[in-house]
Amino acid sequence: MTDKSWQLAAVVLYFACMLGIGYYAFRRTRDDLDGYMLADRGLKPWVAALSAGASDMSGWLLMGLPGAVYATGLVESWIFIGLIVGAWLNWKVCAPRLRAYTEVAGDAITIPSFLERRLHDDSHVLRIVCGVIILLFFTFYVSSGMVASGKFFDESFGVDYTAGMLLVASITMLYTLFGGFLGASLTDVAQGLLVVAALIAVPIIGIVEIGGLEATLDGVRAVDPQRLSFFAGGSTLAIVSAAAWGLGYFGQPHIIVRFMALRAPSDAPTARRIGIGWMFLCGVGAVGTALVGLAYYGTAAELSDPETVFLALSKVLFHPFVAGLVLAAVLAAIMSTISSQLIVCSSAVVEDLYKLIAARTGWQELSPAAYVRFGRGGVLAIAVIAVLLALSPSNSILALVAFAWAGFGSAFGPAIILALWWRRLTTAGALAGILTGAAVAYIWGQSSLHETLYEIIPGFTASFAVAIAVSLLTSRRDAEAIDAEFTAAVALAGERRGVEHPVPLNT
Repeated sequence: MTDKSWQLAAVVLYFACMLGIGYYAFRRTRDDLDGYMLADRGLKPWVAALSAGASDMSGWLLMGLPGAVYATGLVESWIFIGLIVGAWLNWKVCAPRLRAYTEVAGDAITIPSFLERRLHDDSHVLRIVCGVIILLFFTFYVSSGMVASGKFFDESFGVDYTAGMLLVASITMLYTLFGGFLGASLTDVAQGLLVVAALIAVPIIGIVEIGGLEATLDGVRAVDPQRLSFFAGGSTLAIVSAAAWGLGYFGQPHIIVRFMALRAPSDAPTARRIGIGWMFLCGVGAVGTALVGLAYYGTAAELSDPETVFLALSKVLFHPFVAGLVLAAVLAAIMSTISSQLIVCSSAVVEDLYKLIAARTGWQELSPAAYVRFGRGGVLAIAVIAVLLALSPSNSILALVAFAWAGFGSAFGPAIILALWWRRLTTAGALAGILTGAAVAYIWGQSSLHETLYEIIPGFTASFAVAIAVSLLTSRRDAEAIDAEFTAAVALAGERRGVEHPVPLNT
């Protein structure tokens, strides 16, 4: 067998495993929205942790981040540092309360429905706006995964960019369509384990091949000593912008929905430790891969595309079949994110838009099974649009992710934090903050200003300030009932002294 045949065999094996997990999830999923969209709130801590991490990182972890560090140096690792801090804070600050509050607030299964029920918004405007923003930004986010998959097949096997992209899109869409949230979560676990194994193996074997850690560092210094500096080549604003990626975690629907799916709020600390440990190993591996690539290739053979450094190293360091499994880790990172985002888009289409429109227009109420079929149609539609946007391989993976990440973080992050920790938040305040954050992030990101300062900083700050200011100037609807639910959510989260795992309250 040729090298490519071995590698293709490994990738085919990976595809078969993902489809098998999707089928298993399909058999385990109840044919209603709670089962399809949230797996009946039954995720164990380790499943939620690995699923959140795998759905978060996407192709940029194995291609975008190593490529940025390879091209510029350790100054680009501030993105990873910011993400570690942001992820830890998100698990600590938001996870227990969000799991508790979504149960107290009418058993909400999506972020828009949670905000609506948390604030008692009978107008449904807030929920509709949130659903539209989710569909808008996730279309670009899913597109980044499609771009990464096309680049993967082009670089690894010489397969046409478009053909490779369509293959990955088809398989991911297939197991997501039928397996739902449980399918996405279980495949995330398998994909997360494959990703961390690959990111540990590539730099370790690379260092051994080069001749040790000191020889590797000498190789990097021979290219450019400043590549080993966390500050060289980056202005203060550039470093702040990179670290500010951590702010985005608070508003990513495909990540925080894992908090809502935990078995109980008390599972959050265990999930946090597992998730942050996995993330740390992955980040160190991604940075290590970039440095090994610099030392291995040197200045005489610079890669034409820095984002392919992980792919290139895996093919020269391992037996072709093992290299194929390592290459499959790239697909794992890409597909885990795409599947999670498609599920969130589907929930936005059905739970946050269609149901509200049907209620207003008098359309016939569908059966639970029909809603699931409609949700699967939403998955298909968003995937097709994302594929069309990804037809141009010139799009940068990191640029597409950065745009969507800032949009979600700026729009939803402040609203989620305030909804969980501040009783005084009003519907008008939340709506004004969400619209402001999305608008500022979009406008800033489309201007030349984003080259100086990442748009999530002005977007997040403006959203937070506007939400608080407008809330203080407007009155709360059903303030007494909201206060009672707030108190119940705090108690259910186990944050009162002496309360470890209270009995869930139905309010």
